[in-house]
Amino acid sequence: MAAIINARINVANLPKEKLFKGKKGVYYNVTIAINDETRFGNNVAIFDSETKEERESETKRNYTGNGSVIWTNGQIQVAESQNVTEEATETSTDLPF
Repeated sequence: MAAIINARINVANLPKEKLFKGKKGVYYNVTIAINDETRFGNNVAIFDSETKEERESETKRNYTGNGSVIWTNGQIQVAESQNVTEEATETSTDLPF
């Protein structure tokens, strides 16, 4: 294990149209950034995963949460790429929130 992050997500900010059903539940894609500097006790930002088009058009990010790295051994590595296919991308509206 290379790091432990404590974070919180504001589920009220999650656009329900980006929720999708998979084999084992309902999912939402996020991107987590670990920053070099700490601000207000946080150095982790969580935001909606962006498509290539959204990144290129410089669409404003939807920040959904924040957190902090609480432990690291200093050896975080980049994950190997895998060709992952989504089982389903239908939106679910039967959520408890």
